[in-house]
Amino acid sequence: MSLGLGIILFAIGAVLAFALNITVDWINLQMVGYILMAAGAVVIVLGIILIARRRRTVTTSHSAVDPATGERVRRDETSAPDVY
Repeated sequence: MSLGLGIILFAIGAVLAFALNITVDWINLQMVGYILMAAGAVVIVLGIILIARRRRTVTTSHSAVDPATGERVRRDETSAPDVY
């Protein structure tokens, strides 16, 4: 979702900055376009960082001796942490 939002912000900003040739007295549309492009770039970078963090896995291993049989029991778990 964050990558898509970043691309949309960047595209709207590029249209405002480069494609429109409209002059409005109370707002500079070209500056708004540049601001939206910068915000889109920041959102894209944050999205890439969050995706890279999501790929990490956590491995836990437990060793114990079963008191009933005296056998050694080993339990391995692999999971990916939830990133929001």
